[in-house]
Amino acid sequence: MTEPLVESAVWRRLQWHRGEVGSLHLRDLFESDPTRGERLTAEAAGLYLDYSKHRVTDDTLQLLRRLATERGLPEKVRAMFRGEAVNTSEGRPALHVALRMPRSRSLVVDGTDVVKEVHSELDRMSAFAEQVRSGEWRGATGRRIAAVVNIGIGGSDLGPAMAYEALEVYASRELAARFVSNVDPSDLAGALVGLEPAETLFVVVSKTMSTIETIENARAAREWVSAALGSDADLTPHFVGVAGNLEAGERIGIPPEQMFRMWNWVGGRTSLCSAVGLSLLVTLGDEHFRALLGGFHAMDDHFATAALGGNLPVISGLLAVWYRNFMGAETTAVVPYSHALRVLPAYLQQLWMESNGKSVTTAGEPAEVESGSVLWGGPGTNAQHAFFQLLHQGTSIVPVDLIGFARPAGGAAGRHDLLAANLFAQAQALAFGRTEEELDDAGAAEETISHRVMPGNRPSSVLLAERLTPATLGALLALYEHSVFSQAAIWEINPFDQWGVELGKELASRIAPELAKGWKHELLHDSSTNTLIRRYRTLRDA
Repeated sequence: MTEPLVESAVWRRLQWHRGEVGSLHLRDLFESDPTRGERLTAEAAGLYLDYSKHRVTDDTLQLLRRLATERGLPEKVRAMFRGEAVNTSEGRPALHVALRMPRSRSLVVDGTDVVKEVHSELDRMSAFAEQVRSGEWRGATGRRIAAVVNIGIGGSDLGPAMAYEALEVYASRELAARFVSNVDPSDLAGALVGLEPAETLFVVVSKTMSTIETIENARAAREWVSAALGSDADLTPHFVGVAGNLEAGERIGIPPEQMFRMWNWVGGRTSLCSAVGLSLLVTLGDEHFRALLGGFHAMDDHFATAALGGNLPVISGLLAVWYRNFMGAETTAVVPYSHALRVLPAYLQQLWMESNGKSVTTAGEPAEVESGSVLWGGPGTNAQHAFFQLLHQGTSIVPVDLIGFARPAGGAAGRHDLLAANLFAQAQALAFGRTEEELDDAGAAEETISHRVMPGNRPSSVLLAERLTPATLGALLALYEHSVFSQAAIWEINPFDQWGVELGKELASRIAPELAKGWKHELLHDSSTNTLIRRYRTLRDA
């Protein structure tokens, strides 16, 4: 039986060590070690990580690696890559890494080579995508497809939507892409503006084909096409689906041969490389989609084989544990200095918080320590004019990931240099701040000095790559996936289930009929919910 986390010698040593580090300032750490900015770096899969501006010493990092070893992180990584049932509460493996393994690899789970199955489905997807892109696949009236609308929610939307925004420069100019997730009618209505029903293809994504938001939006989309083409029109060419059961699409009029498979061992927040990415494959094309998979796989291999001290996801995960459990940080910020990655923080919110927002261990016992943190962020430089004030002079410690690229995806190189300058300047300012003496030497008015001092000692990582390409994006997303797994391994929680999502859905399904006109039965909720339902009906029907 594993020793309780808080009783382990290395955990207690880290608690004591926190007192040592708490009195140190990053200014002092850099002054005492001129090579720190060169030493505390790691590189893999086209990503360069500078973690020198964190409030850690070599002793801190050594203790964190010891903690990872004692909590079995290396063995847990091997277990996941072997296809063992690491999703303990649901009794199944988490095989997202198999989705991006090359065709030459093999991973046999319960007698089935899942890599062979993955590539069989990927070939089906590629063939369909080429039909759409070439114009062979046509709508009911014979016109070629000019727009692809992805209908999903959660991981069935966030991944494709984020990746399309990030890689739009690689997408076909002949295919518009739209993404719909919210059951709010304005979401679908906005996505359909400017589209021709006769030229629109909908990709409906739901593992069970029972997700209420997705099904309702799919039905509304069907009504939109039918209203334009006539009730007798064959709408089949306008709808394809992605689900765990190929027969499940029939409930919304999608035949099995137009359904693409996602397996039950694929979690929504790690599903982008599966058929969930079909709309991305159609718009980007086979070459770029497979380059994305290659980037994921390159980081997977690095995570599985690199030593802990140079392992990017492990470094990221252990730093997250350090700040959450020993430095009192309750939130983490992600700031990509790339307009194309403006949706990345929203994507990472699900990955980070749905995975590790747990209060019980894999054994069903109360978690021993605080687990998970709130992830938030926004694109730089916009974020500098929004929330960086709090990062620099607020009273909370917020570790920040700053993500940048050496070459622009498009546009003027000069302005891109300015973007990069802001990234490096923010990391520098967060770490070293500005002292009273510096302000005084600069001639600042005495009455303003106390307001303009920035204490520094605010931790940040810089992730730098040459350029935002499909491969780079894949590596970046895999880094965060495996960082999340590394944190969960330390906390002994299951990052692959999401039971906390279910209760609200169940209650909504009970409340929805009670909002309908003509409901005459007694409301049996709490007094607040009953009052809100009555007020809503009154306002709606006024």
